[in-house]
Amino acid sequence: MSELQQQCEVLRSLHRPGDPLLLPNAWDAATARAVVAAGYPVVATTSFGVAAALGYEDDEGAPGHEMLAAAGRIVRAVDVPVSVDAEAGYQMEPAELVAALHAVGAAGCNLEDSDHRSGGLRDTAVQAEWLAAIRASATAIDYPLVINARIDAFVPPFLAGAELEAYTALVPEATGRAKAYLDAGVDCVYPIGPWDSDALRHFVSDVQGPVNVTHWPQSQSPAELAELGVARVSWAIFLYEDAMARFADELGTLQG
Repeated sequence: MSELQQQCEVLRSLHRPGDPLLLPNAWDAATARAVVAAGYPVVATTSFGVAAALGYEDDEGAPGHEMLAAAGRIVRAVDVPVSVDAEAGYQMEPAELVAALHAVGAAGCNLEDSDHRSGGLRDTAVQAEWLAAIRASATAIDYPLVINARIDAFVPPFLAGAELEAYTALVPEATGRAKAYLDAGVDCVYPIGPWDSDALRHFVSDVQGPVNVTHWPQSQSPAELAELGVARVSWAIFLYEDAMARFADELGTLQG
């Protein structure tokens, strides 16, 4: 078994419902090394932070080859598995995307169901077929890539500042997408959005598969999320935002 194959299997084994993998997301080699130095067994990237560090907007505002090159630098900087936020796949065909992820040494990836060209969501069946093709392409080259399928059904109401009831109404759609993506061969599903405990508990129970959630500043603690059966917790953009806020504060003190 190659080193990359071993890293894929280590990453997959750490998705334990009730004992979640904690992922403080990094955006460059320096922050990835800091994550490892702090004792975390896996590095996950944040596309928002990576794109910002490269001078672009998130949501595939950066060229895919630049984002993947940045991912490669992060992989080379650490000796633990790296899960790469590959956004919506950069309009690559499945075999092309899998080859690119393999080339940079990614043990896992996030793939979201937003269509950044149309501004909406991909059809569930179309996205499931695409994810199945990603899995098949990885299997064809003996690459046990860990696929984390992000579900963006909650993103538009979140951006609009909707009340909790609006999110609750979207749970059935998110659950349906999660089941379709798991059936397509992904390893974990990642519904983006703030969750109350009851909704999250029902979602985890209904999908019957590993679930990744974002640790929002106002959300449950990692221990509380573990009790709800979550298998993976991501900090997404929040560490990047905190770091930049602190940097701005320090800059404000330099002139007296």
